[in-house]
Amino acid sequence: MATKKRNVVDMAGEARAAALELSGLSNVKKRLALKAMAGAIRTNCKKILKANELDVKEAKKLVVKGIITEAMLKRLMLDKSKVEGMAVGIESVAKLPDPVGRVISRMEMDKGLVLDQITCPIGVIGAIFESRPDVVPQIASLCLKSGNAVIFKGGAEASRSNRVLHEILSQASQEVKGVPAGWAQLIETREQVKQVLALDEYIDLLVPRGSNEFVRFIKDNTRIPVLGHADGICHVFIDKKAKMDLALAIAIDSKIQYPAACNAAETLLVHKDIAGAFIPEIVKWYKEYGVEVRGCRETRKVAKGIKAAVEKDWKTEYLNMIISIKIVEDLNQAIDHINRYGSKHTDTIVTESKKTAGVFMKSVDSACVFHNASTRFSDGFRFGKGAEIGISTNKTHARGPVGLEGLIIYNYRLHGSGQIVDDYSGPKARKFTHKKLK
Repeated sequence: MATKKRNVVDMAGEARAAALELSGLSNVKKRLALKAMAGAIRTNCKKILKANELDVKEAKKLVVKGIITEAMLKRLMLDKSKVEGMAVGIESVAKLPDPVGRVISRMEMDKGLVLDQITCPIGVIGAIFESRPDVVPQIASLCLKSGNAVIFKGGAEASRSNRVLHEILSQASQEVKGVPAGWAQLIETREQVKQVLALDEYIDLLVPRGSNEFVRFIKDNTRIPVLGHADGICHVFIDKKAKMDLALAIAIDSKIQYPAACNAAETLLVHKDIAGAFIPEIVKWYKEYGVEVRGCRETRKVAKGIKAAVEKDWKTEYLNMIISIKIVEDLNQAIDHINRYGSKHTDTIVTESKKTAGVFMKSVDSACVFHNASTRFSDGFRFGKGAEIGISTNKTHARGPVGLEGLIIYNYRLHGSGQIVDDYSGPKARKFTHKKLK
């Protein structure tokens, strides 16, 4: 594919034109296209893995040079299981109800004058991400299902994988009559990214997925609305009324199940009344799994031989086998710590007290707040969204793992029978009924 030689403005214009066609595509055709895409992923598994193998080989050299991190390398790697997961994810999205054309509300403003609020696609999505090639089928499937065109930009370390996946998915979707060419565009250079950030007349929403610095750069250099999160500083709070075995299982899973994920726990908070029994046990388990433990002064009194945690640790997203532990006086101190140092991503409490859990879940200002569950559950697929375009810590439009609902907006459609505003003005004005309709 010769994406580097193409003009970005032309590509964005094609995407804009395709978005207008996609917005009216029937759910039947969208499902057929998605099924074709899932099938093509399975058929081309060897081709995908071969491209990924070359990316990984080159990426390992970049890790040695310190250009990319081990966490990025892990996110880059694909295997048969992950490729099958791509296909399953696309099929899951295909099965979801069509989010387009749903009537949110209907109101009779006056007799013969009815106002509908109806869901519609956003338009053109700019998806800019690092390392993870499995993001390509996730975002492609969500955009097609929601009637949006998409412009992809993956990291250079995953260029071969992204190129192959884009080619496979685009070609498969074209098997279905009515799916417009150009609905999925791929750009590959940093210069093209800079151009994309300036295309606010073509692109309606940017979704960056990557490091803190990467996301902040995107946010600071565009006028296009941005949906995403800069950090994933997630917490597990072990309350004094937590069951030991449950607390251990959640604290371990939240950290080690996939430490490079943005929903992995980075800080463990432990109530002082349970710290003496719990901390030595969890530190023992963490060390067995190869996790580096850093602790506050009180933590190091009950668990010897661990590094001292400093102020910076409470603000750090490690994305690695490192965790910081802090002993807190009570629930309020735990909540204050999370709201001060957290990134509003995902935080969980382990306790048998429903009252305590209720206070925690109402008071922690995060997109996802859990009770007696691992932070790793914060995921679009696990939430039943089929896939996710990203996780948002925003407080507008969409929050948490963002699926189809984050790619949909609405418009108002007014059906009249000749009414004019002048009839509703002045001393003899007609009255609005404002009657809600089913």
